[in-house]
Amino acid sequence: MALRLVAEFDLWEDVFPWLRVQRAASAGAETPGGGADVLENNYESLRVLNIERNGNVIYTYKDNKGNVFFGLYDCQTRQNEHLYTFEKDLQVVSCSVNSERTLLAASLVQSSKEGRKNELQPGSKCLTLLVEIHPINNVKVLKAVDSYIWVQFLYPHIDSHPLRENHLLLISEEKYIEQFHIQVIQEDGNRVVIKNSGHLPRDRVAEDFVWAQWDMSEQRLYYIDLKKSRSTLKCIQFCADENFNLMFEAPLDIPLSNSVFKLVNFGCDDIQDQDKLSKYPMLCIFTNHTGSLCVCYSPKFDSWEQIMYTVFYFHKGHSKTFTAALGSADSHVTKGITFLNLDYYVAVYLPGHFFHLLNIQHPDLICHSLFLTGNNEVIDMLPHSPLQSLSGSLVLNWCSGKLYRAFLNQSYLLQFLWNTRLDCEKIAVLHCVLSCGQNPQFLEAKIIEWISENVSACHSFDLIQEFIIASSYWSIYPETSSIDKLLPCSSVLTWNAEIPGITLVTEEITLPLMKVHSFKGYWEKLNCNLEYVKYSKPQLHYNNCMVRREWHSLISEEKTGKRRSNVYVRNILDNAIKVISNLEARNLVSEPRLTPLFQEEDNHQRLLLGLMVSELKDHLLRHLQGVEKKKIEQLVLDYISKLLDLICQILETSWRKHNLHPWVLHLNRQASAAEFAVFHIMTRILEATNSLFLPLPPGFHTLHTILGVHCLPLHNLLHYIDNGVLLLTETAVMRLMKDLDNTGKNEKLKFSIIVRLPPVIGQKICRLWDHPMSSNIISRNHVKQLLQNYKKQPQSSMIDKSSFGIEFLPLNYFIATLTNIESSNQALYTFEGHDNVDAKFVEEAALKHTTMLLGL
Repeated sequence: MALRLVAEFDLWEDVFPWLRVQRAASAGAETPGGGADVLENNYESLRVLNIERNGNVIYTYKDNKGNVFFGLYDCQTRQNEHLYTFEKDLQVVSCSVNSERTLLAASLVQSSKEGRKNELQPGSKCLTLLVEIHPINNVKVLKAVDSYIWVQFLYPHIDSHPLRENHLLLISEEKYIEQFHIQVIQEDGNRVVIKNSGHLPRDRVAEDFVWAQWDMSEQRLYYIDLKKSRSTLKCIQFCADENFNLMFEAPLDIPLSNSVFKLVNFGCDDIQDQDKLSKYPMLCIFTNHTGSLCVCYSPKFDSWEQIMYTVFYFHKGHSKTFTAALGSADSHVTKGITFLNLDYYVAVYLPGHFFHLLNIQHPDLICHSLFLTGNNEVIDMLPHSPLQSLSGSLVLNWCSGKLYRAFLNQSYLLQFLWNTRLDCEKIAVLHCVLSCGQNPQFLEAKIIEWISENVSACHSFDLIQEFIIASSYWSIYPETSSIDKLLPCSSVLTWNAEIPGITLVTEEITLPLMKVHSFKGYWEKLNCNLEYVKYSKPQLHYNNCMVRREWHSLISEEKTGKRRSNVYVRNILDNAIKVISNLEARNLVSEPRLTPLFQEEDNHQRLLLGLMVSELKDHLLRHLQGVEKKKIEQLVLDYISKLLDLICQILETSWRKHNLHPWVLHLNRQASAAEFAVFHIMTRILEATNSLFLPLPPGFHTLHTILGVHCLPLHNLLHYIDNGVLLLTETAVMRLMKDLDNTGKNEKLKFSIIVRLPPVIGQKICRLWDHPMSSNIISRNHVKQLLQNYKKQPQSSMIDKSSFGIEFLPLNYFIATLTNIESSNQALYTFEGHDNVDAKFVEEAALKHTTMLLGL
């Protein structure tokens, strides 16, 4: 299934065997030979009460006398510990233990048996107690009221020494939250007691709220109050000391009533009437380390035909309301929607009906989220009992007593990638897999294998393009999450295609108002996200438009011989050398490449590489605040190296798949089907990179051209060259001139290519081809140079015929003119590198060419 739940704790495997041994030993001591099955008679009372910040699990059960037993499972040592036993028949509402396990807070009510009184505090419905348990000593009554109370110790990040003061939250059904400050002292060695237990200081944290959620990992309290019928979300951050701060307020456009009271993640919800609560809206809040803030909301169901839920992406400034069709009107929904936090994703599912993975880092386009319907077998594999999403990726099934760590299932997603036919699902799964972050080299290899088989399967986006951009983005994203505002994660800018079974409404929302102006950690990132939404429009995503203009300018200067200073060009080429060196360093442990890349200079691609380094570095330096220049420079090198490496990997995979060998570069042989396949994938790579103006590995165009000569008829080859699909590099053309013989077919090919070369390269290439056609081209270039500044001078009408071997007046007159020009300034007009190119050479070439044309 798409979601993989790995059990971290199982009440019946990690606790039950230990309890059974303890009870059997106790019963055996009292009545030898009996008591082995005593726990089995009370197994229904065994349940999880709370999960603390350090991962420890508190649980409870009742013995056959009704005594209430509290135990703790240490997630580090995987050992159980007895905390305390109340020798009364009571029902536990809530329980929490401090980090040193010296104090136990518990809230209890009288037994559910009719007529039974609360013997600890007559006349009260709920009793909240604070117990000294190291060793077991005093019991202090904190509250004795007619409303339910929930308790939760705070867990500050201080591990170096025991705390002298503990802080305990009390959450009342009467809609207020208090914080108790409990000082402890040590007596008689290790005996820990409460100091001044007669008067414990307290603070009122919140009041008049209708909903609250506890974030155990980050020690945050979210709650909603209603003022003038308007729902306002607030957040309290508890610090390492006794201080707490109201961090933000955010209006929520959802209908809530004063009659609603619901708590999330304050331990087990057994006390709250589940049937009653199921009729109220579902609401929960998720954050992650990147500064995201999502409020997930599902109203009560009005129809069995479709389900609606809304996600408020506060870090993006908008909300999305999803409506999912259930497929048939008789598909009755007995349970509510489940929301689970999966770091970069939120999972939304309704057992037996649908499973959605919402991309919370990039929610702008619906195609970046995955929507699976009830027809998929993955839906039925998820637990049907309610799951509670705790901090991070922890998930608790209260009914079974199992604590899971939730992951995206990479193997399932890869298999799904092969089987799906919808473009929207392909792009969504592609991003899901790449964001997993586990063994990226393996995942990229599997995706490339899929791409090589399905390169033309997507119609809504370019598959190679999307993979290169997305994978390069995710490769450096963990290093600084702020990069998501400056680098594109996708090549897809808009998506108008429908998602089957899903309708979507997007609305702008009011941003949270930050109440504290000194930010650290998560709050700094959230505030940065909010500032970006406020002021950064249009988006600051990098693109290569500046590189495109500058590159074309440099190439144009090269053709005209007016290139700017050598220092500037040398710096650009040095940037390219750094990228290639960085790429080689990253691939030291990988197997050597078979493809003949990086084996030539290819100055044009090196210019493009160097320009991209320069422009991207300037872009990040302008907008990436608080990051060292050296780190930014390394980020740029890593990002561009990754781009090149992915292109090489795609080509390498295709090369290995079709079992090509280096002799593919030899031209005097017939093309094979394998070469056709590799040529096709290279053409698709070229299309993908051209539209984004991304650099290619030096040597790519040479290999592409040589494969084109192998695979294409001459007219198709020339069409590809004229339309820029094949770029004629000096290396490729020189190989053509040397390797191909002078048969009629090859002569035609060579001439067709030479006339398409820039003059500077053409002159150099013609010297390699000992052929009348080559001499003709050299002669033309020589004549063009001589005559470009020629001014006609008066000449004698008489020509000395004795100096010419053939009596052909037009040619004789022309050669005489050239001879005159050459003699007037020999040093200036000598053809560079060819001292023997003169008027005589031109005459001989003209005669040979004429003879060849006439077939004489």
